[in-house]
Amino acid sequence: MKWTSALAIFTLFWVFSAFFVLPFHGRRSSDDDEPLVAGQDRGAPARFRPGRVVLQMTIVAAVAFVLYFTAYVNGWADPDVLTGRA
Repeated sequence: MKWTSALAIFTLFWVFSAFFVLPFHGRRSSDDDEPLVAGQDRGAPARFRPGRVVLQMTIVAAVAFVLYFTAYVNGWADPDVLTGRA
């Protein structure tokens, strides 16, 4: 696998990991800590930390990529078999 293909696959895993990370981020709502600001949703997190979200996304994407790469190297995820060419 070329390094550009690996980078593209890792980027896809990184973007898709947002769907797994964001629902678990900010479990405490704004009502718990501070009064609501005009226009603020009651379910919005009290403090949004984008750096923490990016770190969690990177960890999830790295684990998923390692699993995929292991399957690719061992032939478990052979592109020819998956597309029906073999």
